[in-house]
Amino acid sequence: MSKDLILTNITKKFDQIVAVRDMNLNVKEGEFVCFLGPSGCGKTTTLRMIAGFEIPTSGTVQYDGKLINDIIPQKRNFGIVFQSYALFPHMTVAENVGFGLKMRKVPKAQIKKRVDELLELVGLSDQKHKRPPELSGGQQQRVALVRSLATYPQILLLDEPLSALDAKIRVNLRAEVKRVQTELGITMIYVTHDQEEALSISDRVIVMNEGYIEQIDKPIKIYKNPGTRFVADFVGTSNFFEGELWGNTVTNKETGLNFTISKDVPGTLKSAQGNVNISIRPEKTQLFKDAQKFPKDFEKMNLKEGTIEVVTFLGVIVRSLVKLADKHVIVDITEKDFEKSMMKMGDTVTLYFPPEDFLVFES
Repeated sequence: MSKDLILTNITKKFDQIVAVRDMNLNVKEGEFVCFLGPSGCGKTTTLRMIAGFEIPTSGTVQYDGKLINDIIPQKRNFGIVFQSYALFPHMTVAENVGFGLKMRKVPKAQIKKRVDELLELVGLSDQKHKRPPELSGGQQQRVALVRSLATYPQILLLDEPLSALDAKIRVNLRAEVKRVQTELGITMIYVTHDQEEALSISDRVIVMNEGYIEQIDKPIKIYKNPGTRFVADFVGTSNFFEGELWGNTVTNKETGLNFTISKDVPGTLKSAQGNVNISIRPEKTQLFKDAQKFPKDFEKMNLKEGTIEVVTFLGVIVRSLVKLADKHVIVDITEKDFEKSMMKMGDTVTLYFPPEDFLVFES
């Protein structure tokens, strides 16, 4: 029987504040899921209810077919990694990793074997006699990770474990976390506000907002087919336009920004007319310096003239902020294409918005 974690109609209130609202979730055994959302959305509260540090106001938490609402954290056998490493500074790395096993009175030979296995797993075998203050932040977080794995937990819970680290170390370490999870086959539940982190390491992403689950899906679907306007705005970058939809045309009389969209464009539309928000990703918007060079089969309504106000170099990508009527639009193109076009701030350019690349959401 698969050891799934099942949350059913979970609500958590703190006095009059509702932190989590009627949540339903099924995490499969061996799955890596990420809770993603802004501060205060309820993701850490949910993790604490799974761990047993918070009791749900209503609803049930089940694991392996058993109700665990009233089971204390120590009895759940879930490992936990926090943002702060919480290592014992007076102990060596090996002593820190083996501490939980020592408290369980596991024989010394077994502790040594387990500690050696885990330190080798994260490339710290040569650091086992050092103490935490002698290690870098990334090394300390790896020690905290394997310490939580030492007691063979059923599920590993991670609460923004990398947020205190430098950007480059964070990128390397999140790949390490994913490698360890894949190698051990352990269920991992990871809380983060970093969308890139969530998209890059998880099997499924759970996007939360104000205590609700906005969308649960694979990372690529979260990005390409956001289920709500909030998800489209929070995950990645999007350009939004408001207007009135009639058939496959969106019009805004105030700004004059009118667009044609494909009839089968994804989104949350329930009817073919009404007030809508449409969005398009910066990398889907096309940028032309010479108005004569775009293809003749372009949808003419979706060609808009604007002025480059800001150019930002982002490595492989160059991001331009283009003033369009009374609105700013973000456009991303490759550094190579940008350099070839010889565009610069102050240039008048033409933007093209492909009809098939819009997303549509009800206002």
